[in-house]
Amino acid sequence: MKKVAIKIKKLSNFHGELPAYQSALASGFDVRAQLAERFVLPAGEKAMIPTGLSFEIPAGYEIQARPRSGLAAKNGITLLNTPGTIDADYRGEVKIILVNLSKVDFVIENQDRIAQLVLAPVVQAEFELVEDLTSTERGAGGFGSTGVAR
Repeated sequence: MKKVAIKIKKLSNFHGELPAYQSALASGFDVRAQLAERFVLPAGEKAMIPTGLSFEIPAGYEIQARPRSGLAAKNGITLLNTPGTIDADYRGEVKIILVNLSKVDFVIENQDRIAQLVLAPVVQAEFELVEDLTSTERGAGGFGSTGVAR
């Protein structure tokens, strides 16, 4: 498996262990809440949760923040902007925008694993202005135009 060096900085609010992959073939590594005290995320609300970490990501890559499947399936806790993008030129603290889609408040404790981060390659588009685009069978058909999903 290919490995890419990523510099990581622990900020003053960081305590505990650095992120790590939980299995040999895992694509994402978990980040933990860095909280001075427990935080209650009310039902239907959102909040930015600090990780206490910043990264130096090499050019040509991004880090994507994604929900943890267990939190989503069991508690209705997900990321509002999934996947969240951390660009290679960002050097600030990574914060996770959690949203509680359940009908009950959710308690986040210090050091709870709140999201997974995935390093991904980036390809930038080179835009070319044209008068017309090639035609396809679908054409301009939008949402639902290819049939009902079941």
